[in-house]
Amino acid sequence: MKRALFLIPFLLFISCKKGKIEYQQLNGDAFGTTFNISYQDELNRDFTKQIDSLIYVVNKSISTYIPASNISKINAGDVTIVVDAIFKEVFDKSERIYNETNGFFDPTVGVLVNAWGFGPGKELENIDAFTVKKMIENVGFDKVKLINGKIIKSNSDIHFDFNAIGKGYGVDMIGRFFEEKKCKNYRIELGGEIRARGMDMNGNYWRVWLEDPNTDGTRTINNYVRLENKSLATSGNYRKFKIGNDGRKYVHTINAKTGYATESNLLAATVISELDCADVDGYATAFMAMGFERSKLFLKQHPELQVYLTYVDENGKVQKFSSEGLLVTNRQ
Repeated sequence: MKRALFLIPFLLFISCKKGKIEYQQLNGDAFGTTFNISYQDELNRDFTKQIDSLIYVVNKSISTYIPASNISKINAGDVTIVVDAIFKEVFDKSERIYNETNGFFDPTVGVLVNAWGFGPGKELENIDAFTVKKMIENVGFDKVKLINGKIIKSNSDIHFDFNAIGKGYGVDMIGRFFEEKKCKNYRIELGGEIRARGMDMNGNYWRVWLEDPNTDGTRTINNYVRLENKSLATSGNYRKFKIGNDGRKYVHTINAKTGYATESNLLAATVISELDCADVDGYATAFMAMGFERSKLFLKQHPELQVYLTYVDENGKVQKFSSEGLLVTNRQ
């Protein structure tokens, strides 16, 4: 699960003047992480129950941690499941990003995620090259199809894992709900994935702080960006990792090309766009597997994406890269 970006918590003091439309705050737990939501509604409605319901239906569709979910049943080999609209949209987005990134984003890595100890399934011990080679036979989004509402696999052992796009999709579901309710000003943050529309309570575009991923395990937060009706997602391998019995570092971003849980030279990738949060969530994960140079080449073909990348150069020094036109502000 990605942890490369955090919002600095702060209290919001709202005036109670007559006619004032307050910004309401909601927070809680979802998808194995936390959410923080700010929104302005002309009728000052409390949407807690509706948001809980949205989280429930997303989990029921694509959570691998719920045995009765559609994705869990499909992973277990149930070929009778007719997927819902949520699963279909996430599947379609995943297929597009898989093709665009030449397979670096691949939600069929479920068997690898479990084997390396980052999923709900049983972790394997003493994984060797032969084991990885056999598991990779069960990976590849080009090996699955969605036909008449049912998933068709070329190999029954293929397992889906939408965690790299699911939190972003959950954010989008809540954002779409707000827009249906005519809420023009809101910010949704769920596990570091963000969708913002309109203005904050001070009449400014929403501010989001960026965390510097330090290789010594510490963190510093010095810079921020403003989101002008955009989505933001961050992926990083510097926080969620493990040290194996062999002393090597294994990270949660699995390289679908190699089958290994090894890091690239990217420490963190923040992606910003007018696209859905699910989209930038997927791209951020893909960049972590691609590494810095491949990501830069990809970005030349995708001007709709802005990035803030932290990487290690050939001399072992931590460097920053940001897209031209992206305003990154230092709080000092």
